Amino acid sequence: MSCSTGFIFSNSFTSYRFRDDHPFNQMRVVLAKELLEASGELSAAHLIEPRKATDEELSLAHSRRYIEAIKQAGEEALSEEEALEFGIGTEDTPMFKGMHEASALLVGGTLSAIDAVLEGKVDHALNLGGGLHHGFERKASGFCIYNDGAVGIKYIREKYDYRVLYVDTDAHHGDGVQWAFYDDPNVCTFSLHETGRYLFPGTGNVNERGLKEGYGYSFNLPIDAFTEDESFLHLYESAFREIVEYFKPDVIVTQNGADAHFLDPLTHLCSTMKIYQKIPELAHELAHQYCGGKWIALGGGGYDIWRVVPRAWSQVWKVMKGDSPFQGPLPEKWLEKWQAQAPVTLPSQWSDPDGSYKPIPRKQEITEKNEQILEKALQFIRNQKKYNTP
Repeated sequence: MSCSTGFIFSNSFTSYRFRDDHPFNQMRVVLAKELLEASGELSAAHLIEPRKATDEELSLAHSRRYIEAIKQAGEEALSEEEALEFGIGTEDTPMFKGMHEASALLVGGTLSAIDAVLEGKVDHALNLGGGLHHGFERKASGFCIYNDGAVGIKYIREKYDYRVLYVDTDAHHGDGVQWAFYDDPNVCTFSLHETGRYLFPGTGNVNERGLKEGYGYSFNLPIDAFTEDESFLHLYESAFREIVEYFKPDVIVTQNGADAHFLDPLTHLCSTMKIYQKIPELAHELAHQYCGGKWIALGGGGYDIWRVVPRAWSQVWKVMKGDSPFQGPLPEKWLEKWQAQAPVTLPSQWSDPDGSYKPIPRKQEITEKNEQILEKALQFIRNQKKYNTP
C-alpha cells in the first residue's frame, strides 16, 4: 500500500533549546530528517513548512495569562518568582530567549500536520518536532511549554468535529493530554508507559479512566521497569486493537516518544529497535481499518539523540509511506557526516544486535505483572462495551 505522506519540518525547530547540556535536544529532528534523506526515503516533495500557532489557537488548551507569561519569559521580562508559578525557570524547563516563538512553532507544526491530513492533501503526516505531552493549561512541565497534542486535538474537535483517539507510547505517561480530555467522551486517550513508581510524572495508573461523561475513555498501561520487547509489544497490540474497536475514532493521533529503548539515559525500560518497527505498523494498519487512513504522528521523548532517536523516528516515516520498516545497514553518507560530531559510536545497522544488554533476571516476574495490568484494562474495556458503547 503506497500512501501520500507529509513531513513537517523547519530548521527553526532547533530554536526550542533550553541550554547546551539539557537532555531535550531538537537536533534529533535534524538527525532523523537527514537519515531519511540519506536513505532515499525523504525528498523536498514530502516537506511541509510549519506555521506558528496563533495565540487564539494556543488558548484552546492554555490560559491567556500563561501564554503572556511565556512571552514575557522569552523577553527576559518575567521574574524568577513569577516564572515558578507557571512551571518555568526550573531545572527541567528553564527559561530561554524567544521561548514563545519557538514553542508556538512546534504547535503550529502539529496544526499543519492536522490540516494536511484532514483537508485530504495527504493520507498521513509526521511532526517530529511535536509530542510535548506534559504541558498543562497554565503550567509547563517535563521539558514541555505548550502542549501541541492537546492544542491539536482541541483544534480537530472545533474545526472538524472528529472523534479522536490519542495513542502515546512514550516511556513517560502522557499526563497533559490525558487531563485535558479527562471528561470528554469524544477524545479517547491511551498511554503505555513505565510505571510512575519509578519515573516522572508519577501518574498513569490503570484506574485513571476518565471523569463524568469522559469516564471510560482514558486508558493506561503502566508497565514495570526493565520491560523488554515481547511484553511491551504484547500489551501495546492487545490494548490498541481492543480500544480502537471499542471507540471507533474518526482520526488517530500518535505520540512516538523514543525513550523506552535500553540506551535511553532517563528511563528504565529495556526495549530494542524491534518495538519502533511494530509501533507504527499497527497504528498504520488500524488508521486505515477504522479512520480511512487519517493518522497524524508526533515526536516526543527520546534522549539518546545519536544512537536511538533517528533510527526510531525514521521507522515511523518509512511505515507511513506504506513501506516495510528499514532493515540492514545505515547509509554510510549519514554515518560519515555525524560520527565526527557524535560523542558515542553510532550504530551501523537499523536493528540492534542480539545480546545488546545484559539479561534481565526478573523477566518472568515483570512479564506476569504487566500481564495483570493488561487484563485489568481489557476487562474494563469489555465491560464498557456492554454498557457504554459509543
